[in-house]
Amino acid sequence: MLARFKGLLALALVISACTAAQHAAQAGDRTNWTVLTDGSTFGEFSTIGHDNWRSQDGALVADASINGAPSYLVSAGSYSDFDLYVEFYASNDANSGVFLRCQDRADISDLNCYEVNIFDQRPDPSYGTGAIVRHVEVGPMPKAGGRWNSFEISARGRDITVKLNGRSTARLRSGLFSSGFIALQHGGGTIKFRRVEISSN
Repeated sequence: MLARFKGLLALALVISACTAAQHAAQAGDRTNWTVLTDGSTFGEFSTIGHDNWRSQDGALVADASINGAPSYLVSAGSYSDFDLYVEFYASNDANSGVFLRCQDRADISDLNCYEVNIFDQRPDPSYGTGAIVRHVEVGPMPKAGGRWNSFEISARGRDITVKLNGRSTARLRSGLFSSGFIALQHGGGTIKFRRVEISSN
């Protein structure tokens, strides 16, 4: 019995070590990345609009619209080619998105940016969560509501790819916007961003 217990304990320690190594390796993949925000402060972002953005419990949160119009956290820098990692929580009724290569910091929309959508209840689900609005539909649409999720977004020249929780949801080849700002949207419901990191060249 004692030998069996020791064997199980050794196995548990090996599994724990492997899991820790895996997490360390994943973190190591982004050791040289720039942290735009870790959720404790606004970091490299400033607010555009009037919603109630704040830092709360280690995340940047918005859950109330002041005048019914969307509001945004917009990056200080402009980026062309980059890899972007975003951790976010969305309520089931959240209307949000990650906007790429935005042309005007003061005027964010899916007309002058690429929008990677977070919108489980979008009336037309073709451009719902995981899609690139106006450019790449997603089907079947994945759901992000009610839990923490991650986006891995790559923008290289004309090619943009999106992964939601490790699953590929959109691929776009377009030369419409070659560089611009990054913006995080609150359009409705509750949205939280706790980590946004970028690797650019």
